[in-house]
Amino acid sequence: MRVCRFLPCLLLLCAAVNVLGQEPAEPPGVAETPTLPEVVVQPERQPPSVSDEGSPGPANPYDKPLSYPSLGEQTFGGLNSVTRGDKSLFDVPNLDTVIDQRVLTEKMPSDMFQAIEQEVGVIVQRTANGQASPFVRGLTGQQVLILIDGIRLNNSTFRAGANQYFNTIDPGQVERIEVVRGPQSVYWGADAIGGVINVVTKSASRKRGNYAAPGFTEYFSTADMGSYTRVNAEGWAGENGVFAGASYLNVNDLQTAGTLGKQPFTDYDQYAGDVKFNRLLSEDSLLTIALQHFEQRNVPRSDRFPPFSDGPPFNASKPAFFDPQQRDMAYLRLEGKNPSGRIDTYSFTASYERQKEGSIEYSSFPAFLGTASGTRDIGLFDVNTAGLSGLASSDLDPLGRLTYGFDWYHDNVNANKNRYSLPSDAFLQPRTPQFPNDSFYEQFGVFLSWDVPVADRFDVEAGVRYTDVHLASTPIVQVTPPGGKPIGVPVHIAPGYSGWVGTVGTTYKLTDYLNLCSSVSQGFRAPNLDDLVATNTLVQQTAEDIPTADLRPEKSINYEVGLKLDAPRFRSQAFLYWTDLGDDILRTPVAAGTFQRANRNSYVNGVEWYGEYMLQNNWSLYGNFAYAYGQNLVDQIPLSRIPPTQGILGLRWRDDQHSRWFDIYGWLVAKQDRLNFQDLTDSRIPPGGTPGFQTLNLRAGRAFGEHKNHQASLALENILNQAYRVHGSGVDGAGFNAIFGYTYTQ
Repeated sequence: MRVCRFLPCLLLLCAAVNVLGQEPAEPPGVAETPTLPEVVVQPERQPPSVSDEGSPGPANPYDKPLSYPSLGEQTFGGLNSVTRGDKSLFDVPNLDTVIDQRVLTEKMPSDMFQAIEQEVGVIVQRTANGQASPFVRGLTGQQVLILIDGIRLNNSTFRAGANQYFNTIDPGQVERIEVVRGPQSVYWGADAIGGVINVVTKSASRKRGNYAAPGFTEYFSTADMGSYTRVNAEGWAGENGVFAGASYLNVNDLQTAGTLGKQPFTDYDQYAGDVKFNRLLSEDSLLTIALQHFEQRNVPRSDRFPPFSDGPPFNASKPAFFDPQQRDMAYLRLEGKNPSGRIDTYSFTASYERQKEGSIEYSSFPAFLGTASGTRDIGLFDVNTAGLSGLASSDLDPLGRLTYGFDWYHDNVNANKNRYSLPSDAFLQPRTPQFPNDSFYEQFGVFLSWDVPVADRFDVEAGVRYTDVHLASTPIVQVTPPGGKPIGVPVHIAPGYSGWVGTVGTTYKLTDYLNLCSSVSQGFRAPNLDDLVATNTLVQQTAEDIPTADLRPEKSINYEVGLKLDAPRFRSQAFLYWTDLGDDILRTPVAAGTFQRANRNSYVNGVEWYGEYMLQNNWSLYGNFAYAYGQNLVDQIPLSRIPPTQGILGLRWRDDQHSRWFDIYGWLVAKQDRLNFQDLTDSRIPPGGTPGFQTLNLRAGRAFGEHKNHQASLALENILNQAYRVHGSGVDGAGFNAIFGYTYTQ
């Protein structure tokens, strides 16, 4: 069955290679290739030029040392970038990072967990192998917005706390990952409270002339005997460019450290396919059509299986699987520039996304093993999201630049759930689905941002957004009549929410190499369907959420100040922040193992730092550090699953063209024993808190062959075989793990 579903992706690749491999009407060459507008989503991937002797040389005008870009050389890619502009890391007033192809090549990620973990201020929780929920400034889930090419991945069913959806992206299609910390609701609307992560996908390189090129990637890891395989085809012919790819990942049970052995029920597999077509309509306009498919099968909810003996007894737990976990995405985008008009750049996008999530839940562990009678619940919900956005910018020189636009997203939810007896598998009864089957959720926003140079060394960014949200649903609410037993009663709700948010950020150039940055920014998040109407039995190991009809929107305000240094030998970003979370929507217990949502006031504050010092002969010393502290002010208890203090310290070497590299680093994480009441009953967190740990890791690789288009890589993770667990995860860290990689590009 999996082969049949995978076959269309392979046929698509073969067709793309056949079309792009035909001889162009005119001899290929860079000079004959039309120039795309400067507002393309991402900068182009430039392979090193090769001299006649096969070594990198300066013949190609795009060649320059690429191994250690300064903050000023790392720029964002236009209206659909995470900052809605073209500024560099050095000039924006927030702590931002770009995980580019250099870093991704060294990490060899087979999933998005590996692609983003250990970045400054980002810790990634995974309840199960194959899942990933990034925490940014202590927040995750609904409070961190994830984008793909500037289009929302978040929808109205995203759960409170950790969820798995970041891992429904194939890392092989990723060009780079942009991360901005702190509220970004002015630019991106709801959910952007902790921060925004924008995953930019690959396109065919326009600067290689007319060409057709295959690609192949293989990663193999010893800790889980996991194999990731991806094939690509890309090319440019005349005014048309295509990038297409397909991948398959198979993961077996994870070998953990020390005497823990293999962790059962951590195996799964996934496959994905994607294609992006670019059409140059003129010298100043570009049409993009993109399609993506991703699917996982039989992903165990790892924390509901042994060996987590430090939690509730497993004969009381409810073993569960996600099957399928599926995401489909399609978008059409027109973007360009109009230098002679009042609008300088523009982008219009129409998108469609489908998130399909199936669950299989057993009544007990013995029932799953077939050693006792019991039940099995099979649920499914399907979210179909339509989106539209229009963006533009106007140069008001000398009065700066205006950026403005609108976005609209509409979710329709279909859901069902049924119970079957074991071992006969006979249908017993319908169950309350996770979301009511008639639910919809719609949000619209319009924003305006003004970036103005107030003085020679002083820039100000100010912006404002209005957001309007409407939804309708009919949840089943438990009502207890006088003297009777609780009964489920359908209650129709159709609330609306709206709000204004603003932001002001400043950048003052103390010297040519040192910027003083500050910002005050507001965040806004209306209650979503998960907050209001979810009946979710997959909370922790045996708990569940029930609907909460009366909630107010979250409104946050963030204050931060920082320094950015971009000297020839030393690059650094250091920030202090304080985020007040007004009407923070948090779980509150209403009975044993049952939660509802309630508004509370809370805060998160912390420190984030990243730095790199250039030594001699392409060596550098680098590191990062992050500390976060979160508190519920109403109940005077810690916020749940606030990440522990952590950091990286490493030494690495890269040659100028990044055809060879070596990196050795330590990952240092402190103990987290500030626990919320949810943490105390969650088997993912050991009694007394999650212990601190330190791992030693090494990465190395080199390109070889006449044209340097073969690449071999090696990573040795957790060399000292230290037992550890990321705070809040249902999966222990891997023991000593060797990852072997091979990539072919043409």
